[in-house]
Amino acid sequence: MSGGSPESSGTEYYIRGLNDTEARGPFSMEQLRSLTESSDPAKNVTPETYFYDATSEQWLQIGTHEHLKSALWPEKKKMGFKQKEFKAVNEEKTDSAPAITVQEFLAAAEGRTDETKGKKDKSEQMMKAAQWGTRSAAVISLLSAVALILPSIDLVLAMDMAKLADKPFVYLGFVDAVIGLLLLLGVITIYPFVRFRAVFGLGFLGFLFMTQGQVTPMIAVAAGSTGLYFCTIFLSLIPLAVAALVGLGGMAMLATLSYS
Repeated sequence: MSGGSPESSGTEYYIRGLNDTEARGPFSMEQLRSLTESSDPAKNVTPETYFYDATSEQWLQIGTHEHLKSALWPEKKKMGFKQKEFKAVNEEKTDSAPAITVQEFLAAAEGRTDETKGKKDKSEQMMKAAQWGTRSAAVISLLSAVALILPSIDLVLAMDMAKLADKPFVYLGFVDAVIGLLLLLGVITIYPFVRFRAVFGLGFLGFLFMTQGQVTPMIAVAAGSTGLYFCTIFLSLIPLAVAALVGLGGMAMLATLSYS
């Protein structure tokens, strides 16, 4: 009969269902385990099945006997992940650096602190370079206009349109004058046209002077057109200064040659 620990050697059990009038058995522990997996309702053992407890001399449900229940239906270990400890990334630290004031932040942005010295915001320098580039391109365009219009200034003042028709450089000079005035007003949306004008001057006028054997005007046009083009490109002060000097020097030379 049953009694003691369910795992005791040689322990046998008698069982019966709720509505059974006769007991079944004896069964060993291994046999009971196999009956828990039986698909036959008449033989299947469940926690509601009764077994005879020799100690209390009573019929008890297997589900009420913890040791027998755990022996027949051992709990399966649940697999899971160990929860990682959560740490706030913005947790305040008692030994953190002191707060930065608005004045210190602005000074750092302007490169006036020991940590940011030499690391000044480049956007300000780029803005200044863009402004000086526009002004330089305007002056170069106006010098080009003077160089192209000056040789025919008498015809322009006399408004002799018949003779001006044979002077295409005069019309190009007026275009340069308009470009210069617009750039002085800060109209930078014409930059694509200004670059086209620079390339046109470098190609067409340079080729024209070269075929006529006029080397000095060709060099002046090449320098002026190159400087004009890069004044609309560079956003760094040093390269811009070089481009502006080359452009101004070239167009000033061309204006001097046209006056002499």
